[in-house]
Amino acid sequence: MWFLNSHKSEIPAPADALPGRTQAMPVTNQHAVSGHVILPPFPEGTRLALFGLGCFWGAERKFWQTGGVYSTAVGYAAGLTPNPTYEEVCTGLTGHNEVVRVVFDPMAVTYGDLLKLFWESHNPTQGMAQGNDRGTQYRSGIYCLDETQKRLAEESRERYQTLLTKAGHPAITTEILDAPAFFYAEDYHQQYLAKNPLGYCGLGGTDVAYS
Repeated sequence: MWFLNSHKSEIPAPADALPGRTQAMPVTNQHAVSGHVILPPFPEGTRLALFGLGCFWGAERKFWQTGGVYSTAVGYAAGLTPNPTYEEVCTGLTGHNEVVRVVFDPMAVTYGDLLKLFWESHNPTQGMAQGNDRGTQYRSGIYCLDETQKRLAEESRERYQTLLTKAGHPAITTEILDAPAFFYAEDYHQQYLAKNPLGYCGLGGTDVAYS
């Protein structure tokens, strides 16, 4: 996916961001793997989590393969442009990150479990990049739905930094923010690697286990 990106390394100023649109992106309300809904409302008792860890094709698969996850969806968040298209995000002029929204059953999988998967599934030290993918849309981010998620995210970042430092890795660049608006990506991106098993996605990793 990197070939469409202009390799922007900074979030644009609001005056420079693309205007976007009021219409939400239409998506099929059925997960291609689980068959569950990807649009709200979600079942009572489920919770939401939002992560950015590089190319959202591979990142989404990591989460839908996890027990206790009800459904997943990919989209754009933490930028400036409402309801952007993929092509607009790839210009670097929306400020958005490629993200995965996870709907999970906290009785079956905890937010801490999801954080462990997050840290171990990519390299969180690369700034505005992930593997060979370059640009602001590939940055590492945890977007928290409440204060408990934020506390757990910050504690996990500190813990993982200690492990990375011992292994000789640089500082974590992951942003931890209150959850911004989530804009669904185009239908063809949803569960992309389930529909296109030979598709490429450049997620990396550090080979350091979060424990």
